[in-house]
Amino acid sequence: MNRFNRVTAIFIQLQSKKIVRAKDIADRFNVSIRTVYRDVQTLVEAGVPIGSEAGIGYYIIDGYRLPPVMFTKEEVTAFLTAEKLIEKFADNSIDSNFKSGMMKIRAILKNTEKDLLESIEENIEVLSRRPQLENSNKSNHTQSLIESISERKSLKIRYHTFYSNEIKDRNIEPIGIFFSAGYWHTIAFCELRQDYRDFRLDRILSITKTDKTYKKKHPSVKTYLGRITKEQNLVTIIIRVDKEVAQYLTEQKYYNGFVNEHLLGDKVQMTFLTSSTEYFVRWFLMFADKADIVSPDSLKTMLNKKLSEIKRRNF
Repeated sequence: MNRFNRVTAIFIQLQSKKIVRAKDIADRFNVSIRTVYRDVQTLVEAGVPIGSEAGIGYYIIDGYRLPPVMFTKEEVTAFLTAEKLIEKFADNSIDSNFKSGMMKIRAILKNTEKDLLESIEENIEVLSRRPQLENSNKSNHTQSLIESISERKSLKIRYHTFYSNEIKDRNIEPIGIFFSAGYWHTIAFCELRQDYRDFRLDRILSITKTDKTYKKKHPSVKTYLGRITKEQNLVTIIIRVDKEVAQYLTEQKYYNGFVNEHLLGDKVQMTFLTSSTEYFVRWFLMFADKADIVSPDSLKTMLNKKLSEIKRRNF
C-alpha cells in the first residue's frame, strides 16, 4: 500500500471510532509509531481537524463528516448484525472487503451512533457448527469467482473431492454462487464432464484465472436452479449415512440428484434433488441398514412399502 492510500485509510479509520490509538493504526498497516505520527500530521496540514489525548489516542473533532449521510438506529444495528454474519459465513476475500466498507460506514456515524455500536458489539454473536476443512479459513475464492462470472473468463481449479479424498484439476466456467446448508457453492460448467456441476467453495484448494472466454452462453445461477426444479418437478431428499459407508457411494450419488453434503458427527448428511423417488428408494435400499431418511416422510412410507413387498415375495 502506497503512502497516499495509507493516509486515506487512516483518515477513514479515525472517523470510524471516537478515539483511535496510534498503536492500532501502526499494527493495522504494519508501520512504526513514528510513521503514524507523520501520516497524522499530513492530515492535519491538509485541514482535517484532528485532536489528541496523551496516552489515549487521536480523534476527529465532532461535526466533521464526509459525506453527510444519516442512518437510523435500526440501520446501524443491521449493519453490525450483517458484519457478524459475514465474519462467519463468507470467505476471507468477502470478509475483508466488507470490513473495509463497514469502516467507511462507521467513519460517517455520529458519536451517539458509534456509542450504540460499541455498546452492543459484544452482545451479538453468530455460532457456526459446520465442520471446517483444514485451511478452509484461508479461502479467498469468492471474489475470483465473481470476477470470472462478470468477465466471462474460465478458471482452472484444484478441487478436494469428498468421497475419494483425491485432489483433482478441473477447468470450469462458473455461472453463479449460492449459499446452502452452511456452505457456499458455485454452479459451473465443467469442461471434463461437459455438464454443470456443484463445487463447494471450501473444497477448492486453488483458483487460477485464464484468458479463455466462455465457450457458450450460460443461464444465471438463479435461472438454472429454478429451471431444473420446475422442469423436472424435483423433490428434495435429505438422508444421513454412516461415515464409513458414505465414502463408497462415490459417483453413484451424482446419478441420483446429489446436491451437497456435510459431516454430522459420525454421519454424513446428504441432500438430493430427484425427479424419481421410486428410483431413489431402490438405490437407497442398497445401504438402507447404514442410513436414515430425514425427509420427506413420503419417502419413508415408500420405503416401508418396498420392504413389505420384498418380505412378501421372499419370505
